[in-house]
Amino acid sequence: LARSAAITRMMAASLLRRDKKSTAAHLKADLKRTDNSSGLRQLQELLDSVLHPERGSEPEALEWCKWLLAGGDGFDEFCRTVRSYDNATLCGLVWTANFVAYRCRTCGISPCMSLCAECFNNGDHTGHDFNMFRSQAGGACDCGDGNVMRESGFCSRHRLKTGENVPSVPRDLLLMSEMVLPRFIITIIQYLRDGYTEPESAADRDLQKVLQQLDLHISFLEELTKMGGAMRTVLTKILTNQQTFKELSMGQEENVYAKRNYEKYLSALKSSGLLSVEEKGTGAGATDTAAGAGEDQDGLQGVGQRKRVKLSSSTKDPSIMDTLKHKCFLEELLFWTIKYEFPQKMVTFLLNMLPDQDYKITFTKTFVQHYAFIMKTLMKSHESDTMSNRIVHISVQLFSNEELARHVTEECQLLDIMVTVLIYMMESCLIKSELQDEESNHHVVVNCGEALLKNNTYWPLVSDFINILSHQSVAKRFLEDQSLLLPWMSFVSFFQGMNLNKRELNEHVEFESQTYYAAFAAELEACAQPMWGLLTHCKVKETQEYTKTVVQYCLDTLQMWFDAIGFVDEPALNQLTFHLPLHRYYAMFLSKGVKCQGLDLDSLLPDQEMLMKIMVHPLQIQASLSEIHSNMWVRNGLQIKGQAMTYVQSHFCNSMIDPDIYLLQVCASRLDPDYFISSVFERFKVVDLLTMASQHQNAVLDSEQERPMLEGALTFLVILSSLRIHLGMSDDEILRAEMVSQLCMNDRTHSSLLDLIPENPNPKSGVVPGSCSFEEMLSAVADFKAPVFEPGGSMQQGMYTPKAEVWEKEFDPIMVILRTVYRRDVQSAMDRYSAFLKQSGIQTGNPWPPYKERTPLHPCYKGLVRLLHCKTLHIVIFTLLYKIWMDHQNMSEHVLCMVLYLIELGLDNPVQDDKVEEVSIEHCHDSWFPGTSLLSNLHHVINFVRVRVPETAPEVDGLFILPAYSPSVVSPQNLREAQVFSLVAERRRKFQEIINRSNHEASQAVRPKSSSSRWLPPGSPPQLVTEILEIGESMLSLLVKLHQKLSGKQNSLSLSWLAEVDPAHHAHGDGLTAIERILAKAATRSRHSKRCLQEICGKVCPPIPPKKNSPGDKKSMDKEERRQRARERQQKLLAEFASRQKSFMETAMDVESPETDAVMDMGSAEPLDSEVLYDCVICGQSGPSTEDRPTGLVVLLQASSVLGHRCRSDTPKRLPITDEEHIYPEDTCGATHDVRLSLMQRYFKDSSCLQSVSIGWDGGVYVQTCGHTLHIDCHKSYMESLRNDQVLQGFSVDKGEFTCPLCRQFANSVLPCRPGRGMETGAWHAPSNKSMSTLVKEVKDLQEQLGIFPVSVESNLSKEMESVIKDIKNTTQKKYMDYGKNPGSPDNDFLFMYSVARTNLELELVHRGGNLCSGGASAAAKRSCLNQLFHVLAMHMRLYSIDSAYNPWTRLTQSMHSRDHVYCDDERPEVPMLFRDVPSLLIIFILTMPQPLRKEHFTCVVKVLYSLQYTQALAALSVRFSREERLAWSKKNTPNSDKSWESLLCHMISELTKAKDVYDTNSEETLVLSSSVWSPQSIEFSLQQFCLPFLRLSCLLQHHLYGDSLPGCLVEEEFSLLAGCLGLAGSAQSSAACLEWNVNALDLISQWCSEEIYFVSGFLESLQSLLGQDPQWAAPRLLHLPDNYNTIFQYYHRKSCTSCGKTPKDPALCLVCGAFVCLKGQCCKQQGVCECVLHSQHCGAATGIFLLINASVIIIIRGHRFCLWGSVYLDAHGEEDRDLRRGKPLYLCEERYRVLEQQWVSHTFDHINKRWGPHYNGL
Repeated sequence: LARSAAITRMMAASLLRRDKKSTAAHLKADLKRTDNSSGLRQLQELLDSVLHPERGSEPEALEWCKWLLAGGDGFDEFCRTVRSYDNATLCGLVWTANFVAYRCRTCGISPCMSLCAECFNNGDHTGHDFNMFRSQAGGACDCGDGNVMRESGFCSRHRLKTGENVPSVPRDLLLMSEMVLPRFIITIIQYLRDGYTEPESAADRDLQKVLQQLDLHISFLEELTKMGGAMRTVLTKILTNQQTFKELSMGQEENVYAKRNYEKYLSALKSSGLLSVEEKGTGAGATDTAAGAGEDQDGLQGVGQRKRVKLSSSTKDPSIMDTLKHKCFLEELLFWTIKYEFPQKMVTFLLNMLPDQDYKITFTKTFVQHYAFIMKTLMKSHESDTMSNRIVHISVQLFSNEELARHVTEECQLLDIMVTVLIYMMESCLIKSELQDEESNHHVVVNCGEALLKNNTYWPLVSDFINILSHQSVAKRFLEDQSLLLPWMSFVSFFQGMNLNKRELNEHVEFESQTYYAAFAAELEACAQPMWGLLTHCKVKETQEYTKTVVQYCLDTLQMWFDAIGFVDEPALNQLTFHLPLHRYYAMFLSKGVKCQGLDLDSLLPDQEMLMKIMVHPLQIQASLSEIHSNMWVRNGLQIKGQAMTYVQSHFCNSMIDPDIYLLQVCASRLDPDYFISSVFERFKVVDLLTMASQHQNAVLDSEQERPMLEGALTFLVILSSLRIHLGMSDDEILRAEMVSQLCMNDRTHSSLLDLIPENPNPKSGVVPGSCSFEEMLSAVADFKAPVFEPGGSMQQGMYTPKAEVWEKEFDPIMVILRTVYRRDVQSAMDRYSAFLKQSGIQTGNPWPPYKERTPLHPCYKGLVRLLHCKTLHIVIFTLLYKIWMDHQNMSEHVLCMVLYLIELGLDNPVQDDKVEEVSIEHCHDSWFPGTSLLSNLHHVINFVRVRVPETAPEVDGLFILPAYSPSVVSPQNLREAQVFSLVAERRRKFQEIINRSNHEASQAVRPKSSSSRWLPPGSPPQLVTEILEIGESMLSLLVKLHQKLSGKQNSLSLSWLAEVDPAHHAHGDGLTAIERILAKAATRSRHSKRCLQEICGKVCPPIPPKKNSPGDKKSMDKEERRQRARERQQKLLAEFASRQKSFMETAMDVESPETDAVMDMGSAEPLDSEVLYDCVICGQSGPSTEDRPTGLVVLLQASSVLGHRCRSDTPKRLPITDEEHIYPEDTCGATHDVRLSLMQRYFKDSSCLQSVSIGWDGGVYVQTCGHTLHIDCHKSYMESLRNDQVLQGFSVDKGEFTCPLCRQFANSVLPCRPGRGMETGAWHAPSNKSMSTLVKEVKDLQEQLGIFPVSVESNLSKEMESVIKDIKNTTQKKYMDYGKNPGSPDNDFLFMYSVARTNLELELVHRGGNLCSGGASAAAKRSCLNQLFHVLAMHMRLYSIDSAYNPWTRLTQSMHSRDHVYCDDERPEVPMLFRDVPSLLIIFILTMPQPLRKEHFTCVVKVLYSLQYTQALAALSVRFSREERLAWSKKNTPNSDKSWESLLCHMISELTKAKDVYDTNSEETLVLSSSVWSPQSIEFSLQQFCLPFLRLSCLLQHHLYGDSLPGCLVEEEFSLLAGCLGLAGSAQSSAACLEWNVNALDLISQWCSEEIYFVSGFLESLQSLLGQDPQWAAPRLLHLPDNYNTIFQYYHRKSCTSCGKTPKDPALCLVCGAFVCLKGQCCKQQGVCECVLHSQHCGAATGIFLLINASVIIIIRGHRFCLWGSVYLDAHGEEDRDLRRGKPLYLCEERYRVLEQQWVSHTFDHINKRWGPHYNGL
């Protein structure tokens, strides 16, 4: 045997040396035999040497494995074969974080369902509720899984049950895999065992390194899983086979390495239980439950440390706590995955296997078995965030499936494990509760400061728990199982009373703790979410029992809690916790039981005493909310306000404030109402305020806190008695009410509305059968306002606004108050309401909150009405009405409003007792009112009241002070009910005494005169004395008097009014309307009240005012007068402001006003030679601009390539969205001009070339101004002050940037204004009758003059002009200025200068719509600075003289036969006239002639140049003719006139034909162009079109230089009109009629043609392109975008970058040219500048417009700054979706896109967008 082993070893060694392919084939053949033992042996030996674990993960070993698996074939071939046997019906694609996936709520059964993009696009989801989302934690595609989604949503690939028709797998295909893979897997496991170190032991523990070395191995496994079902089946077999595991796990005897790592593995296993090893040793083993239980009885001394888990109560099965035992590879793989904290690759491998059903079940069980261990590891992890995501990535796949979840709940006790682990987790951070009585408190709560809660470490566990509770079968099991509910309740009680706030009374707290975030999150996630989950399964009668059980457990746990905190009857002062999950569980199960399960409320309620205890803490919270808003907690810092807001915020309110209020409503309906009301006022600390006396002392509140606290108490009572959310509203009504209240506060976008409306009871996703969907409800209550633009450019989203009938009938201020997070929202709702009333003409004053009818109460809660019918409340109401009438301090409109609301609620909800006991007056000595019914108490008159007042109060009179110990007149029979409950009687008595006592025996006392003044003795607080007040009023009479007081009329209510009352009329209005409505209701509902009212109104006498000299009255008089005076003062101030503002607007802003015209156009009708005056906006002085102290215009210089991006066609280019589409930049204006210039430079003299074209199409400098002027020295000091001002607003002063001091428009330079007169008026304008030839001569002389032009002495003005020129040059980049052969030459400079003028003229044309049809009234023109710019440029250009020999003027105006083109050979010729750019010549002439220029000379220049332009037009036209047409035209006998185009064209053709090849070169192509025959009309039209651009430019120039107006016209008339303006004597008929020749036309044309023919031999193709260039360009446009954003997103978000080849993290698109760039990408950085910034410089001369693919927003880069512009893609509700967070389909908003384009063309990004920031080249 030993020998044979040795032989095999030798064979293995020899096998290793052979090539892999033949070895594999050989082995496979061996293994196929029936007797395969030798083959097996050989294979094992081979694997031993190949997969030697100590060699680590070598690529070599992997290669061997691949060959072996394939058994001799190529590995790729093998993969293909295996795939053909794929029988999987599920997609199962696994993805990691940041992957873009889809979720369809219409198709999903589980809310966690997700689809990959491919399956989504191949399925049919039209009209479904779906969205795209970026995966947070990773996920897997559920397509094909009927447990998670409906089959209708499967994609076309997974809809067919593909598995059925796949042939079965041949046995030998996967034979090798079955042999090799077990060894491969154990190698991985051994490697993991060996590499692992415990966190405590090794300092340099680097698990990542171990994992990196295994990277290839695990990727290989992943590859195998992707081969489809056949391979997955093999893998499952191997992973779950217990036998193989046994054989391989320990390692063979002689293998030391394997032994060693097995030891390591065992020791790692030891610490895997929840109980650590030492703890087990202490008791009698873990199973001895008694020890565990006994441990806990001795008073919780160990709370500071972690408490022991009580085994007795928490689990049935000790195995949860025990160490793990593994039986197969899968279990150990998962174990190491956990130990290594879930490496991504391992997770993906384990998930990739899930489509295999057997694997899925085994894996889920394994996962559950390791669950406790997973959570234990998570708690210790440093990377808990990443780990949490990966855990959930796995668990979501397993637990969303109801089948599986039920299976493991039954078989593996999943629920027990979860609850145990949750308790175990929270026990690590318990502290002693300090609620109530700090010393004797036994309760423990979680400490919100611990990392576990702060970092939300528990969320994976809670989210799994919520996930499995969503399955009905699992939830039922939970609710049935007492051994689960008990520990769960004790778990919830850990959160009861956490994060306790103690009110700071002295110092402001030093450190504001932010633990409340953790506390609210914990209650919501760990308590409320599971509760909602359970409640969804308690909807029908059959589930009654569950509710009863839970309610019982809640009560028991609450009782234990009250005992533990030592609570008796009063809450501790100044303590507040917002967290009462036990109360809320109780409340929600009660509500559900009554609403859905038909349970009787009383059967679920405890005794009165318990109810009293239960109501204390929720009531405490309501009172504290009021205290917080009254600034009583201000020393606790801002965080306490944060808590108050979070408590009512939309995500929390339905789990917090709503259950609390419902619980209080339940208590109120079952407890004694007097007790309840008095408790409320006591909690709100306003009892002392409720006295008839005008002064009182309050022990607990400062006086400024009294009013808000009283308002709070009354508002709370109104909410309590009118809110019906849990008391009888249906779910649809609730949804409607929520929606209305949110919409009334503000118009809302669809998404914010979705966010603001609480999820329960209305889940927004998935339609609940029988209930209204969100969308239907929304369309019922709101109108959609489409997104609009304000002129300032701020963009609105699509908003929903309430319909008119909603304002009219449904606006409910009470609901609004309940739901507002910020108090200002209540005000906003009221303002919107009053605006609506004004608009619809219902009421114009200041309306009061409308009173809204309520849904009827559910019969169980009828007791709530008794609150409104109890004497205590009536006493309070009476007292408050009296106080308001008497103008006592701290009363407010809101108090009255709430009091009236309570009265009205009482009238609308009569108490159900039929016999209203009319108690005879004698018996009720002291109890104020005879009965409890509000209706009968309204008219009850109260005559005398005994009050306790400070002795300094005005009520006190020396004669009548009763001794304070006078016998109290409380007779026992009044307190018949007092026996109910001692506490109740006690509280009610105390309360009524404190407030006031009605006293009928005291009638002999006369009403005291208020003689004593309000003199307070210094020092001690005044003594309290008892006084008797004579009142003699009833509530009704007080209401009538208040009505008189409010209306300011003595007899505001006449008897006739009572006759025709109808409460329905008074729905909207102010306080008067409210009082009238109440009186009307009282009168219609009770005859007695009607009688009393008639009496009161009949008496129409003024209320007996207190004596005139009483200070109170004087005060109110003064108050009115003061108010009146204040009003007048305010009116005066406002008027003054308005007039100031008007004058400011006129001087500064109004573009149309005449004053500014003078500044802009200098075209005013001033005396002829007066100078123009400028206002300096800094020093405010007005004066002329002088050489020494020049004035300048505030301007913004920016480089622009807008002109260069123009194309010939009107339709914009399309953005490519497939690989086939492309954008070609060659046909743009910029590119064409570049080509033309470089062509010329090839053949002609450089200096001449540089005067024959304009540059500045790309990177030209555009100058714009806001029209304000300032002294240049003022500007310098202004810049200095800006430089010293630290707070800079997004611009850089060092770069010369500033904002205009007056209008705050962005600017970066100052353009000096020329001193002297305004327009060249008078003589300069006079029309001349000189002949053309004289003028031509004069122009020539003027140009000669140029050479001797004196450069003025260095003055301030010329210095400034030079500095502006420098600014202009610095604005653009060097490459846009140097076009000459020798950079920096004067020729270059000259070209750049006149091109600046050209650029500005051209841009103004573009802004006017490309033509001058609209006439002169263009805002752009009024704000134009072209005049000043021309002067500055002219000043600069005079430094260059044009050599008279080369002056183009002579060649334009004289026929020069003398010079027979004699050129030296070395010198290149000048550019022929026909190739020159005519507008450029015009600008050169104007700029180089002495300024100011006479208009006649200007006209002359235009005429001469028009002839040239016309000739060029003829030449261009002739090139486009076909050969036959040319022949025809040249032969025509035409009248020989130089004013008809026929003769000129004829001459032209014949001249050009002299050169043999001019026309022949590409006649073939031209034929294609001119398929249409040229008619005389079409020729005339195209000639006009060719000349129009020149005419437009000349006209604009004339307009700016001479102030000529531009009349508007129709497009057809534009040519003749412009010709007329320019003085080209023409008629509308023909373009040739405008020609005026100085010399013989034909001679000149011949001369120009000959210049050209002379050079024709060299370059025919070029000649054609130079001759035939069309000067017309369409307006600049951005790219045409597709309608649906998804098309862009799908193509570009995975596209790889052209320059670096990677897929960018933040891809962006240039909307001007379509370039695809990496935003912020380090990969494409050049010299520290990122790609977007680079591209913006290259494509737009530092202006870039980019669409960010992953965010759908557009960013603008302008120079060194950038801003977020917004989005042009909106969803169906007109909303942006920045960062694609919602993932709804987005559609192009054409209007927005137009606005963007318009801002780009008009260069107004800087002015319209406000939020700019520096980008530091990092975009």
